[in-house]
Amino acid sequence: MNIEELRKTAHAVADAAREAVLPFFRSAGLTADNKLSDGAFDPVTEGDRATERAMRDVLAQMRPEDAVLGEEYGTQEGTSGLTWVLDPIDGTRAFLSGAPTWGVLIAVADESGPIYGIIDQPYIGERFEGGLGHAALSGPQGHRDLRVIGDRPLSESILFTTFPEIGSAEERAGFEAVKGAVQLTRYGMDCYAYALLAGGHIDLVVEAGLSNYDIQAPLALIEAAGGIVTDWRGGPVHEGGRVLAAANAEQHAAALEFLRAV
Repeated sequence: MNIEELRKTAHAVADAAREAVLPFFRSAGLTADNKLSDGAFDPVTEGDRATERAMRDVLAQMRPEDAVLGEEYGTQEGTSGLTWVLDPIDGTRAFLSGAPTWGVLIAVADESGPIYGIIDQPYIGERFEGGLGHAALSGPQGHRDLRVIGDRPLSESILFTTFPEIGSAEERAGFEAVKGAVQLTRYGMDCYAYALLAGGHIDLVVEAGLSNYDIQAPLALIEAAGGIVTDWRGGPVHEGGRVLAAANAEQHAAALEFLRAV
């Protein structure tokens, strides 16, 4: 495995995504289709589709032997044993609302799960990357290495989530239990919450109902920055589901005590 080649490709994919998606953000007349037919709202825009096409075009040129799994266009088989996992706009509700908390997610995974991930926020110009022995942020304030916040107890922790918008009543109860034990809770940040955790600004993210393309890039990034990402039982979560991301082992174990009861 050529690590520098993989990182170069990932950045080229992220660059292509920025160029494709920014003309759609805060554009006049931006509309969305609803993926669901049960009365709920799961939006997709032409920005999502155009961005994923641009990302796939780069991979077809630079890594044609790799598999690709994307939210909008499904799975393309490969022969290398590596899979690129793409979410062109994670946080389409925020994108529609003009809020810059959405992001482009890019992960590289092998048979065990993600080994490298990028969370890119094109409008702000921030790119968080982690994996393959590296964790860093580049953006308007320059370039720096990433490290999670360190040893704070649950009672002093900052918790982020997209709740209460998603999740069953049972899952909401688990989240509320953790919420009652922390110092501060904020809502609706989508993938940007995971980037803030990797950057050492917050302590916990608790979510449910995620897909593999939602979590693989954040998982690789946070683990590279020294954090922990599991399901609500402490097991692997790279295929999606209920997610607990924590900056340190003490917080993770304490939050799991509440979530395991769900």
